[in-house]
Amino acid sequence: MKKVYEGKTKDVYALDNGNVMLKFKDDCTGKDGVFDPGENSVGLTIEGIGKANLQTSIHYFELLKKAGIKTHYVSADVENATMEVLPATVFGHGLEVICRLVATGSFIRRYGEYMADGTVLEGGYVECTFKNDALGVPLVTGEGLAALGIMTPEMFASMKEQTLKITKIVADDLKSIGLDLWDIKFEFGYNNNEVILIDEIASGNMRVYKDGKIVEPVELTKLILNR
Repeated sequence: MKKVYEGKTKDVYALDNGNVMLKFKDDCTGKDGVFDPGENSVGLTIEGIGKANLQTSIHYFELLKKAGIKTHYVSADVENATMEVLPATVFGHGLEVICRLVATGSFIRRYGEYMADGTVLEGGYVECTFKNDALGVPLVTGEGLAALGIMTPEMFASMKEQTLKITKIVADDLKSIGLDLWDIKFEFGYNNNEVILIDEIASGNMRVYKDGKIVEPVELTKLILNR
């Protein structure tokens, strides 16, 4: 296999059949050794989190398949922490899509003078950031993405609609086991000009609370899978 990309939490390899393999690592986003899905740099390493993230991704990709939502997911090998996926082209040099159900984290760091931490965002709030650490992962609007030639307004509308649908499926699943989803981060790409969810749906990419306390990624995976 040829490594085509080395990411913060996964490495990407090209397969002979034209698909792509993701190799999950034990690195997590955070700062000063504290887990934070809102950060965009590796802040800590948690043993076993790579497989944990893969198992969570499998669970949710299968749920999305049942709901009729197309993704890049093909199959997975938990023992080797790998997932085979369809090839997809990322938007620009990488775009992250965050759906916020509750105001917290970087949202409050930006807008805290207008809203208290923990305020429910009715219906969900979708925002996009470029994957560019040097520029501080800048926010970008749908109009900005169109003006820059990164995606059409129709592609953005599809991406936003899918983000809200997928977030609801994940939130409802978590709610069924007594957990509250506050926010979640996705990546999308396009395959044959169709916008689809790519990357992962992992414990390390969502902020989840139980009884008012945040649930750490490994513990979250246990709660999701061992119900």
